[in-house]
Amino acid sequence: MLLPSFNENGDLPPGIHRATLSETLRHFGTGSPQRKVIATRLERIYRLVLSTGHLSRFVVFGSFITAKEKPNDVDVFILMEDSFYLTGHTGEARLLFSNHAVAQSRFGVSVFWMRRLAALDGEERAIEDWQVKRDGGKRGIVEIIEESL
Repeated sequence: MLLPSFNENGDLPPGIHRATLSETLRHFGTGSPQRKVIATRLERIYRLVLSTGHLSRFVVFGSFITAKEKPNDVDVFILMEDSFYLTGHTGEARLLFSNHAVAQSRFGVSVFWMRRLAALDGEERAIEDWQVKRDGGKRGIVEIIEESL
């Protein structure tokens, strides 16, 4: 899939833009050394979440998917299957999901997550809400989809 160009504000146009992990890393993970470091973090987290066997949807938002040369970190919203329980996991997976501050300091990733059942207005609405910026405007976000075989 082809990710769209940035708008005049350096954001993706509003919408949920779907791309594979490799496409996302190729598009946003090059340029400055900071972008390369953050891309490595994103790949690590995505693979860790995928390894739980309970990933439903994985969304990237924030400065990493903008034209900003040196984004601070990568922000992700993860929708997990209802069958996901933290008690069934140990090690890094448990750390990632147990505490936002721990995930930020240990992995350099700002993680927000919920189970599908907790998306009271529906999962599409839960994902769309991450398009809203602090100033109330909208920007595009990226949903990472599985690679085609």
